[in-house]
Amino acid sequence: MNFMDIDFSFYLFLATIVTGIIWGSYLLFLKSQGKPFDEENEPVIVEYARSFFPVVFIVLLLRSFIAEPFRIPSGSMMPTLLVGDFILVNKFTYGVRLPVINKKIIDFNEPKRGDIVVFRYPKDPSVDYIKRVIGLPGDKVVYSNKKLTVNDVPVKQVSIGTYQGVGQGEDMTGAEHLSEDLTGVEHSILIRKGTPSIEFVYVVPEGHYFAMGDNRDNSNDSRYWGSVPEANLVGKAFFIWMNWDLENKGIGFSRIGTLLK
Repeated sequence: MNFMDIDFSFYLFLATIVTGIIWGSYLLFLKSQGKPFDEENEPVIVEYARSFFPVVFIVLLLRSFIAEPFRIPSGSMMPTLLVGDFILVNKFTYGVRLPVINKKIIDFNEPKRGDIVVFRYPKDPSVDYIKRVIGLPGDKVVYSNKKLTVNDVPVKQVSIGTYQGVGQGEDMTGAEHLSEDLTGVEHSILIRKGTPSIEFVYVVPEGHYFAMGDNRDNSNDSRYWGSVPEANLVGKAFFIWMNWDLENKGIGFSRIGTLLK
C-alpha cells in the first residue's frame, strides 16, 4: 500500500522559505531606507508573502512535529483500515525529525509489536507505506501455513467468521476474518483461503522492523522486500478522522473517530 508519493513537506518547507525571504527582505529594505511599514502601499507579492508565511509555517510545524494526515488508497490493512480512510499519524511518538531531510534530533520511544506505522518504502523512499509492526530488532519471525511465530511462540489466531467487504474493499468478501493476538495486541486480520502461503524464517536486523499488512494475502510487505530501517519511520497511525468511498455511499460516518489499535 502506498500513499501519494508527492513530498508535500518539501513544498511546504519551500513555500515557507520563499514567503519568509520575500517578506523579510521587504522589511529590511524599508528599514534601510528609513521608511515605515505601510500596508496599503506594499507590493502585491509582498502582501501575498506576508499573508501566506504564517499559515504555511504553522502547517509545516504541525505536519512535521505533531501529526500528519494520510489517506488510505488500497486494502492491504483491511479490515483495520479501509480504502478511503483518512488517518492521523503521530509524528513525535518515535522521536522528532527535521522536515525534508528526516534527520532525528530528539529520541523518544521505539515501535512496539502491534503498532501501526507509516514509513518510507525502503525500495523507494519517496513513497509512504503503512503496515503493522510484527518483529522488533533481533526477533525471529516465522511465517508458515499463514500463521505467525515470533521468537518460537505461536501467535494465537481465532476465527471470527466470513468477512463481508464494502465499497472498494468488496472484493475481499468471503475471506476468513480472524482475531490475532500479537503478544498482547489483539487485532483483526484477513486470510484468503486457497491462496498459497509464503514460507520463511527471518531474523530482524538491529535497527530494523518487520512489518506486515493485516490483509495477509493482499499486502506488499516485509515478506517480499525485507525489514524497515528505523531511519525510514514516519510515525504511528492512531486515529481515523474521515472516510470517503464513493462506492460505499460516500462518507462513512461510522468510521469517523475510530482509534486505531
